[in-house]
Amino acid sequence: MATIDIEKNKESFIKIFTQTVKRDGAERLLAWLESTDFFNAPASTRFHLCIPGGLCQHSLNVYNRLCFNATEIQLSGDVNAETVAICGLLHDLCKVNFYKLGTKNQKNDKGKWEKVPWYTVEDQLPYGHGEKSVYIISGFMKLTREEAMAIRWHMGGFDDSVKGGSYTCGNAFEKYPLGALLHSADLMATYLDDVNYLKKE
Repeated sequence: MATIDIEKNKESFIKIFTQTVKRDGAERLLAWLESTDFFNAPASTRFHLCIPGGLCQHSLNVYNRLCFNATEIQLSGDVNAETVAICGLLHDLCKVNFYKLGTKNQKNDKGKWEKVPWYTVEDQLPYGHGEKSVYIISGFMKLTREEAMAIRWHMGGFDDSVKGGSYTCGNAFEKYPLGALLHSADLMATYLDDVNYLKKE
């Protein structure tokens, strides 16, 4: 099974963040992140990068994809390297202190039952997904409207409100193209980069 170099990813994340994000509150946000499970947490319970360190790895993957997307497509509004770093690296802060490691019974290759590690959800701040990330970030530093919209709607059609019939996500993408780019970067990271990473042995 693939493993993640958690310390290396932490160093990469902190380097990008400190060199690129200069607005008031950024240092406090980073200090808070270091006090949480962000760098050790999985990205999901059983889908993409459901291994220790997966959340930070996924965030770096999304950031790298968004860097490419943002340079390829003309954006409206004030979108710069700081905005790309904020959206790419911080879009999934809703998953901080969100997963709990336990065990489950599973058959091994020999057909015998054994206990294996398994992540479950223990949502300490049930505020949604993208909106929860915006809420957490805004507690430390101010987001531009385009950043807030992009992070809020980064799940695109997978967002609960969209699945419930809301058209707000599409309206947001029309007004704030960065949202569509972040959603695209998240999809590519999830289904290409993250999946391929798990295939490593």
